Amino acid sequence: MKALTFKRYGKSPEIGFADVPRPTLKADEILVQVRAVGLNPIDNMIPTGMFKPVLNFRLPATLGSDLAGVVTEVGSKVTRFKPGDAVFASIFDLGTGSLAEFAVVPESAAAPKPINLDFVQAASIPMVGLTSWQVLKERLKLRSGQKVFIPAGSGGIGTFAIQLAKYFGAKVGTTTSTGNVELVSSLGADEVVDYKKQAFEKVLLDYDAVLGTVRGDAIEKSLGILKPGSQIVSIVGPLDAAFARARRLNFVLRFVFGMMSRKITRRAGKRGVSYLFHFVRPDGAQLSEIGHLLEAERIRPVIDKVFPFAQAKEALDYLAQGRSRGKVVVQM
Repeated sequence: MKALTFKRYGKSPEIGFADVPRPTLKADEILVQVRAVGLNPIDNMIPTGMFKPVLNFRLPATLGSDLAGVVTEVGSKVTRFKPGDAVFASIFDLGTGSLAEFAVVPESAAAPKPINLDFVQAASIPMVGLTSWQVLKERLKLRSGQKVFIPAGSGGIGTFAIQLAKYFGAKVGTTTSTGNVELVSSLGADEVVDYKKQAFEKVLLDYDAVLGTVRGDAIEKSLGILKPGSQIVSIVGPLDAAFARARRLNFVLRFVFGMMSRKITRRAGKRGVSYLFHFVRPDGAQLSEIGHLLEAERIRPVIDKVFPFAQAKEALDYLAQGRSRGKVVVQM
């Protein structure tokens, strides 16, 4: 079968199409004929080696994490799915990729495709949906009436997280460019800062939580808008020692990650704020709950551009520019 792979880590990962063996199933897995793949920024980061100490791939490795497609085969212990079922899933952090004609998905990671979404729309959801759910609901325990800052509101994660936070009853602040103010407002954002005209840390005040989605100094600047007792959960780093312990990494990596997050952790602590790094995990049960919200139209997919499979590499290059409005999807 055809797949988009990378051969090595570093500046020249040799990303390109390759013929790879069709995957075989374990008892608790399903084989999915992939119809669409949603792209995420980490798909571009993985070949650089940035996450090599954390993510395990056997090279050459298939790229991609999110997918939507049709079940063609099921393992002997699978009970929730049968051939012909339409599903969507994230297989991030499972050592395999989705930018291929077929993908193996653990039963526990898959969910029925929302009936009102096509495969392209469904494929745009898993990672941004699970990340938003796990950060806002599990980590931040966001409650009605609280204020959460979600920067980069027009991006893939921002467009979903704003809608989910509003579903939870929160008030949402965000940043975006002039041309995207109307979009993020339509998604429910209460306070929208045009970063080309204003600095968010000079406008926003008395927030209860931050979902860190932007690299650079944005997380440190967000300390100034938070109340004491608030929380920052970042999905872009810096990685911290708690993350290393949770993944049972060795002492050296625990020390390194602790040093990476030392500055923000100390600055946050002085303001009575806590800092955590979050790494999304596949979860079919959570994805099913998200699917119900999509079917009820409490949340809608936001898709910027769809590329054919033959242009999957170009799709990753387009995503890397960082200017997409919503998600970039590859259609098989």
